[in-house]
Formats: sequence, structure tokens, C-alpha cells
Amino acid sequence: MQQLAQLKTLITSDPARMRILRLVRDLGLPDCWVAAGFVRSAVWDHLHQRTRSPLPPDIDVIWFDAKRAGVEVDEGIEAALRSRDDSLDWSVKNQARMHLRNADQPYSSATDAMTRWPETATAVAIRLGAEGELEVAAPFGLGDLFNLVVRPTARFQAEKHPIYLDRLRSKDWLAKWPNLEVLAAD
Repeated sequence: MQQLAQLKTLITSDPARMRILRLVRDLGLPDCWVAAGFVRSAVWDHLHQRTRSPLPPDIDVIWFDAKRAGVEVDEGIEAALRSRDDSLDWSVKNQARMHLRNADQPYSSATDAMTRWPETATAVAIRLGAEGELEVAAPFGLGDLFNLVVRPTARFQAEKHPIYLDRLRSKDWLAKWPNLEVLAAD
């Protein structure tokens, strides 16, 4: 519970992140969240005692609606977000179709899709509710995120392990956050 409260405090004290959450909420998309580096970077920067956490290079917006799973729908949403703020690189993905790209069984929700992401610490999302309250989706909990542990999820410990290792190399997180504990597998 303490980590959840700490995460909410970190995000609410960041005007740029709160503005993004308002922009995304105002779209009115079902099961919609801002995820991955948006949350992870804020926490890891805080834990590395940085006074400011810059936004990630892209803003990952995930949502779920099986009836509107076409790529063109996501492109239209990205265009709508760019019309509100073209300084950000918006990445919108309806998780109802992402199982095809990832060679998984169909997902039932945005949070279910997050359980198939490569790292537990990245599988965290946040959204602003209608009354202004922050809601958090963290299917693996917040422990790894707040303990600076980069751990592969189950499928990335086994058959998708080479993808996980490639991500570790390409992201080079240790260069930016040297206190991380990076695990190759459990």
C-alpha cells in the first residue's frame, strides 16, 4: 500500500505527467491507460534521487476494445492526441489486437495484455479517473519497480528469453539508472 501511495504522489506532483493523463482521459477510451516508461521512468528517477524526471521518448497509451481493433483506429487516436500536443511522440495500441503481433493467445483486457509484457517493472500503467483520482494497474505488483529490479515475466524467461535479452541491450537502462538489479532469469 505504501508503494501505491508513493507512486500516486510521484505522478500527482509532476505537472507534465498529470497533463498527459488529462489529455488521455478526455479521449474517453475504454480500459485506457498510460503505461510503461511513463510510469517506470518517474519511479526510477525518483529512486535515483533526481529532482526531475523527463518524459520518455514516447508516451505509451494502451486501451482495450475488441470492436475497434484496427490499426487505423489507433492512428486516428494518435492524430487526435497530436492535435492536442504535437511535442510528444504518442504511441497508441489497442491491446485487443496486440496478441497477434506477440504470438500470444487473445487478451481479455489491457491489464491482461500487460501480463505478457517482457519485464515486471514495465508492466505498470496509470490513468486519471473521472473524479480526478489516479488508478493504477500493476498485474505483477509494484515491488520490482520500487526495488529497482528488472525481471523477465514468465514467457520471457523461457521461449521469449532472447527478446528479453535484446531489450536489455537496446534499452541500456543501467547506463541511465545504475542502481538497477538486472536479472537474466529467475
